[in-house]
Amino acid sequence: MTPELESIDADPGVAIVRPLVESESELVFEGALRPTSLAEFVGQVKVRAQLQLLLQAAKLQNRTPDHILLAGPPGLGKTTLAMIVAQESGRPLRMSSGPAIQHAGDLAAVLSSLVPGEILFIDEIHRMARSAEEMLYLAMEDFRIDIMVGKGAGATSIPLDLSPFTLVGATTRSGMLPNPLRDRFGFTANLEFYADSELEQVLVRAASLLNLPIDRAALAEIAGRCRGTPRIANRLLRRVRDYALVNGGGAGLEAVHGALALYDVDELGLDRLDRAVMDIILNRFDGGPVGLNTLSVSVGEDSETIESVVEPFLVRIGLLTRTPRGRVASRLAWKHFGLVQATPSLLGDVL
Repeated sequence: MTPELESIDADPGVAIVRPLVESESELVFEGALRPTSLAEFVGQVKVRAQLQLLLQAAKLQNRTPDHILLAGPPGLGKTTLAMIVAQESGRPLRMSSGPAIQHAGDLAAVLSSLVPGEILFIDEIHRMARSAEEMLYLAMEDFRIDIMVGKGAGATSIPLDLSPFTLVGATTRSGMLPNPLRDRFGFTANLEFYADSELEQVLVRAASLLNLPIDRAALAEIAGRCRGTPRIANRLLRRVRDYALVNGGGAGLEAVHGALALYDVDELGLDRLDRAVMDIILNRFDGGPVGLNTLSVSVGEDSETIESVVEPFLVRIGLLTRTPRGRVASRLAWKHFGLVQATPSLLGDVL
């Protein structure tokens, strides 16, 4: 439960995060910072309103809510929303993940053990085995699965009825879901990156749970460096807390600058891997174009990590452009790193 906060009126630059009641133990884990209701959840205003309507309608009709697909980049709150759906519905929650379901039998064991009305959350649902996906079609639509017994000409299909349940799927790559599976979700929520003002609200709440007095300017500085992602915001706040604890002086701007410099997070939120990718493109390949496999070998990082973690952020803030011939640095990238553009970009002066 969030502790009561003391109102600080003397200095308008100080955030209201000083607890009146001291916790017996410090809340240090990400799970402790998760909101437990839609009212506590910060940001994603449209998605919250849509979920609220869906859940209230299900309660009024005394039925299980429709299946829900949560799509968006990592760290925006998909798992938290799945937990909130169970909490708001008053239903038990079963959690699994796509990589853990690699056979139809794995999924059949999970589905057959569900109690009526249970919420089944499958994270990274796009990584399920194809055979399990096909079994899920019938389970979602008719609450039934067919179990194959025997092999060859003597194989027999035995229908097995399931208890009504709600599937909440989370994916960072919704394009990889087959259309028949995507179409069976009654509601698809597309989560968006957070604005700095929303991230400041997330940080105020997290600071209160961590019993960390911190001024508003420091919160704004952290919010501007966390890539629009609450998970990163909470992580950076804890590093600032650690830095202030070890070095003294409180959690002000000096602590923020010192902690984020120590952990290689610059003013745009770029980390070590981001800068390594941009350094390869700018200095070794004169701004590009550079192919994904070449980048992967040059940086020493898996290509999937570069494509799914690094590139989306660099493209979103305008430092990188993807072209048919490869990745190309923008004029903004040359300016940010203090370099003189060696060769004209393939895209001219678009950025």
